[in-house]
Amino acid sequence: MTINNFLLAFVPLFVAVDIIGTLPMFLGLTDGMPTDKRRHIIRQSILTALPVAVGFLYLGQFLFDRLGITMYDFMVAGGVLLFIIATIDLVSGIKYARRIDTIGAVPLGIPLIVGPAVLTTELMLVDIHGHTATILALVANIGLAALVLLSADFWARHLGKAGSQAFSKVASLILAAIAVMMIRKGVYGMFPALVGQ
Repeated sequence: MTINNFLLAFVPLFVAVDIIGTLPMFLGLTDGMPTDKRRHIIRQSILTALPVAVGFLYLGQFLFDRLGITMYDFMVAGGVLLFIIATIDLVSGIKYARRIDTIGAVPLGIPLIVGPAVLTTELMLVDIHGHTATILALVANIGLAALVLLSADFWARHLGKAGSQAFSKVASLILAAIAVMMIRKGVYGMFPALVGQ
């Protein structure tokens, strides 16, 4: 493995993880939580995302082939899950994060930090740059994601209570839009003839 291989694997995974885009969702889902609870959720998300990403690198394609699942199926399922979470917050006003103690695992760890885009990208990269470079790039990106999420308190303080609540609703709307995008891409992948219409 060379530094070049690592960088060529790191950049696509950085785009796929999109932690800057995930930060607003994290702020919205953890609005009003104390710092120690947020840190617990961040730890939970990393301890979920990293094993899933590395495990999928070795077992993903094998399992998909055996179960007859495609990446597009995975995208639709992930999109439906995110849409439900976003809808609970937007319509009922009940924070998903306050109802379920496993928000770090789902939806933050999976599928926001490590979702279909990351899983698809890593399978492609391992064939091009090898396992070592891809795994190191995964670890680096997920570690960077943790650092960005740990800075969330800074952003929450500067937004204030009213700003955080408004941001929470906007984040839920963005989350719903991301869910629709995942479902759309999954459906188009399953039925490519729809793209031409």
